[in-house]
Amino acid sequence: MTTHPPFRKVLDGVATREEMFQLFNHHQDNPDFDPLSGKPYAGEWFEIEATQYHFMLGLLPPLFQRTGMFGMSEYKAGNVTSVFFAIRIRGREHWFHGFCDLTDRQSPDKMRAAIIAHETGATDSMTREEKLEAIWNATHPDFKGISGETNPEAWPPEHHGKRTILAYAVGQGTILKLLEDLSDEEIDIRMPAIRARSRKGGKNDADPS
Repeated sequence: MTTHPPFRKVLDGVATREEMFQLFNHHQDNPDFDPLSGKPYAGEWFEIEATQYHFMLGLLPPLFQRTGMFGMSEYKAGNVTSVFFAIRIRGREHWFHGFCDLTDRQSPDKMRAAIIAHETGATDSMTREEKLEAIWNATHPDFKGISGETNPEAWPPEHHGKRTILAYAVGQGTILKLLEDLSDEEIDIRMPAIRARSRKGGKNDADPS
């Protein structure tokens, strides 16, 4: 089972309406997803467009609302719900969505602080874990999977249930590799294409090379 940092950015760039709704449910086929608790959604966040922020605000009466923040009254599962943020960063307004576990009532404020810290950091401030999440979310289902689901004998038992992705290996061609085992070089090669698709509002169709 993958251990995530408390708050993590899962998309590089600004999510389109289509991408936003995909990310609302992108763990539904993940064997680690507990529909009763809402994990592993808790702690995930990404930037959205202003129109989507206002659309979601008008969709249902909010669970809570204060300046620059509101929570959805319809929970994802357990105590995990969507929280939307309007945050001014370096003189510009930005809008974000995050999944907060309201078991900790301070979770929305902690997430807001984490978003600000991330967005005001270095130009390329995504952590390795955040980049892996972005790569996973941008990769077409045909190019990724879960180890041990269809061919248990191909993976050691301790790797069963982990996320896999197609990658190119010198001398071997395209192989199936654990997402967590991607090298820093393999990650850096993929990130520019992911950023370009995010800016253009492209679909999740990352090439395995």
